[in-house]
Order: sequence, then C-alpha cells, then structure tokens
Amino acid sequence: MGRHYAEEFKHEAVALVTAGHAVKDIAVELGLPQHTLWGWVYAARDRQVAAERQRDSTEPVDVATYQAALKRIAELERENEFLGKASAFFAQKVHP
Repeated sequence: MGRHYAEEFKHEAVALVTAGHAVKDIAVELGLPQHTLWGWVYAARDRQVAAERQRDSTEPVDVATYQAALKRIAELERENEFLGKASAFFAQKVHP
C-alpha cells in the first residue's frame, strides 16, 4: 500500500517545483519518488485550470477577495523563498 502524505506537505512540495526548482532535486530532498511529485504537480495544474475556467464563467471577484488573495500570494512567496533557502542550507549540510 502506498504512503499517504499530508495535503500541506504536497502543496509545499508543488510550490517548490512551481517556484522553479527541479522535480528531481525536490523529490530527492523530500525522499519522494519523482513520479509521485509529478502527479502532485499535474493535479495542482489541473485544479488551477479548472478554477480559472470556473472563475471566467462567474461574476467578477470583489475587491476584498482580490486583496486577500494578493496578500496570501505574497505570504506563500515568502514561505517558498524561505523553504528554498532552508533546503539549500540542508543540502549543503548533507552534501558538503
């Protein structure tokens, strides 16, 4: 039976890939099979496309919702930057 991963772990792994890190590198650092991480990346892209299609077919988003989304994006970008630095730091510790 396959391993189960927390949704937050999956989201953070996908965020590292979408931030420009190689799937192979992230999979090795996190101890994942590459095909598992690729599956998460493709699923996230599919969800994003579906959300964009639904958004395009609905009413415009109000200003408060848009501003909250921008704030969350900025938070996630800061988290991604930190995770990238942390993973580089630990990679140096493991592979001096």
